[in-house]
Order: sequence, then structure tokens, then C-alpha cells
Amino acid sequence: MSFEAITNITEAEAQAKAAIAGAEGKAKQMLADAQDAGRAALDAAAAKAENELAELRQQTEKKAADEAGELSRELEIRKDRLREQASAKLDQAAALIVERIVNN
Repeated sequence: MSFEAITNITEAEAQAKAAIAGAEGKAKQMLADAQDAGRAALDAAAAKAENELAELRQQTEKKAADEAGELSRELEIRKDRLREQASAKLDQAAALIVERIVNN
């Protein structure tokens, strides 16, 4: 084999090793970039989920407060009605008691 052929083969092997090393480095960088992107996507999804959860919690608390207020108003109305009915019956009971005392 001639010296030139050996030199060409040696250069080709060196270029192949450099290409392999470059490809390995690029693959490692691509993997690291993909992992970073994945972590960023997970962080963004977690932040979005936390925001949505906080918003849902706020909506639920507002709805519960509104419903509690409505229930409180309804109970006040019922309480007033019962007081009125009791007052009317109290007057009737007092009249009945007075009537029985006077008649006896």
C-alpha cells in the first residue's frame, strides 16, 4: 500500500471519529435540551393547574357564600312568618284564657 493511501485512510478514520464524537455531543445536547423543555412544560402545566385550582376554589367559595346568604335570607323570612303566626296565636290564647277566667 502506498503512503498516500495510508494517509488517506488515517485521515478518513480521524474524520469518522470526529464525526462520531460530534454526533454524540450533538445527541447529548439534544437530549439535555429535550429534558429541559420537558421540565419547563411540566412546570408550566403545574403552574396552570395551580392557577385553575385557585380560580375554581375562589368560584366555589363565592358560590357557597352566595348560597349561604340566600339561605340566611330565606330563614329570616321564615322566622319572621313564624313570629307573626306565634304572635297571632298568643293573642288568641290570651283572649281564651281571659274568657275562661271571666266565665268561671
